[in-house]
Amino acid sequence: MDTLFFIGVFLAFFLQFLLLSKKHKTLSDKILAVWMFFIGFHLFSYCIYYLGYWDKYPHLVGIHHWVPLLHGPLLYLYTVFSLRTDQHLRQKDYLHFTPSVFVSLYMFRFYFFYSTDRKIMINNGEVDDFSLFMTLSLIAFLLSGIIYPILSYRLLGKHRRLIDENFSYDENINLNWLKYCIWGIGGIFLTATIISLLREVIGVEFGFNADLIFYTQITLFIFFLGYFGIRHKGIFADNIARSQIVEPGTQGEYKKSGLNQDVAASSHQVLLKIMKEQKPFLQPKLTLGALAKLLDISVNHLSQIINQYEGVNFYDFVNKYRVEEFMLKVTDTKNKNFSILAIALDCGFNSKSSFNQVFKKITDKTPSQYMTEIKA
Repeated sequence: MDTLFFIGVFLAFFLQFLLLSKKHKTLSDKILAVWMFFIGFHLFSYCIYYLGYWDKYPHLVGIHHWVPLLHGPLLYLYTVFSLRTDQHLRQKDYLHFTPSVFVSLYMFRFYFFYSTDRKIMINNGEVDDFSLFMTLSLIAFLLSGIIYPILSYRLLGKHRRLIDENFSYDENINLNWLKYCIWGIGGIFLTATIISLLREVIGVEFGFNADLIFYTQITLFIFFLGYFGIRHKGIFADNIARSQIVEPGTQGEYKKSGLNQDVAASSHQVLLKIMKEQKPFLQPKLTLGALAKLLDISVNHLSQIINQYEGVNFYDFVNKYRVEEFMLKVTDTKNKNFSILAIALDCGFNSKSSFNQVFKKITDKTPSQYMTEIKA
């Protein structure tokens, strides 16, 4: 078991290095790198406890006690800055780390002023100097592990809307994987809560070290988080300027935008003409900013025009043209030797999965069902 833990520790620190050396890294990448460091440190400190080094070196006792309170805030901030156009930490963002700072300050006297004998006695439960504090910090840890995943999950919907408003693709910039990550960390904290309640409140005596379940989950979580975190690019990758990112607007905001209705109607007609004649949707990574340059209007006005005149977001607007282009090409005898996927990629789609998803959404049929119908 200790071998598995040390592999997890090594991987956490290695993934931290990869994230920090990543090209075009965003603030969310840096936050994830910091999080990987603290996950690795948390797991390492448990490893040396599990191997009995706390008994040999009592000054190591409790060195990670403040670290678990960092996991929830770092998950939340990683999610926040994966969708926030402002890529700078604000003063209020640091407040999320207050509980962890408080715990570390409270234990300052334990770390630096308690004798080794006293630390051993506290660790063995022979002295209750910190018993109430340990109980309160455990409750804070469990609450943090429940509240922050819930808050993070609620943010995912906003991120999806941000992508749909600005991009015609979502490969590598969506946070679908983070949804499973949140479920995973929520499951880890749920396991910790159940074990703590059974052991500390009900008094259940486990026939094994129940903490191993929790830390094994953390080790597996490192593999998952690191793999997808490295692959995730962020919406500001590929040199996309933050000024070209539009927040989803409301009807009230559109009324105050200052866009003249005659100008809007004229721009809408120009937009339809460009989509028909120049076919910019054939570019797999077409963005709202790139299309706005073709029309020579601002990204905010273009977003408003698409929403008001077409009744859809930018993602659905562009992909509707791609689906229509696919329907034309698939019936053309010149393309009879090409596969469905080859034609789909030629129409501007990035992958088979995105093509299938978009085609089903727009036509209410799968590509295979559609092909069966036109061949019948």
